[in-house]
Amino acid sequence: MPLVTIDLIKDVFSPNQKKELIAKVTEAMVAVEGENMRPVTWVRINEFESGDWAIGGKALRTADVQALAAGKAA
Repeated sequence: MPLVTIDLIKDVFSPNQKKELIAKVTEAMVAVEGENMRPVTWVRINEFESGDWAIGGKALRTADVQALAAGKAA
């Protein structure tokens, strides 16, 4: 059974955005694997606390990701 895990920093995405991510990722998987696999296609979201995720040794915080989404440098 397919299992897709999406890792996010906590409080970056709203509950509605996470619901949309789950729905769209499920649709993408089913488009490839076939409709019969829908009942066993799992999508889960793991959320990490702000600052518990780093890129290039620099901790990434919720505000940094929000700034990136707004088109500002983090």
